[in-house]
Amino acid sequence: MNRLLLVPVLIALAPLARAEGTAVVAAPEPGSVPREAGLAAWERVYEVVSHPRCANCHVGPDNIPMWSGPSYGEARPHGMNITAGESRMGAEFVPCAACHVQRTQETPARNGAHAPPQVALAWQLAPVEFQWFGKTSAEVCAQMADPERTGGRDWLALAEHLRDDAGHGGFVEWGWNPGGGRDPAPYSLQAHIDDVLTWGAAGTPCAE
Repeated sequence: MNRLLLVPVLIALAPLARAEGTAVVAAPEPGSVPREAGLAAWERVYEVVSHPRCANCHVGPDNIPMWSGPSYGEARPHGMNITAGESRMGAEFVPCAACHVQRTQETPARNGAHAPPQVALAWQLAPVEFQWFGKTSAEVCAQMADPERTGGRDWLALAEHLRDDAGHGGFVEWGWNPGGGRDPAPYSLQAHIDDVLTWGAAGTPCAE
């Protein structure tokens, strides 16, 4: 191939390579993982999704994001009387993006200790069907095992969603790199994806 042609092709593919290279989805064969191993993987998954970096914006139908974690003491609603409304992005009131300014994928996040966090996607709450804040392990497990409550995603699609969101500089990536002295989610993105896949290959078991 002509080297002069190869350079612009590689430049054009660079963002795609970054997006796909963030993490790997390597699913075990369904049924190849024992139930006990699946349940152990689920407990680690729940540690992540119930962590403040994840759960604070996975809230219920009151549409109010939360502030919680070691630096906040007791959990409390987001300051400044913020509500995201039924749009889940503040369109009816003050848009989340008024403070959580969307950055480009090429721009480093400026997530200082007292600055609104930034990601490369429009800041918003997760869909109300995906509420995690205040939910037990059994409740969240049943939810994530039901594609009707996950936007049509099965366990494999959930793992792919994690990879793709992080690859585009979204909320998933921020959960492990929140900056500003914030407590990151436990384990790592790759470990979390692997645990989702292990849980799924075991048949998405939930503790009784």
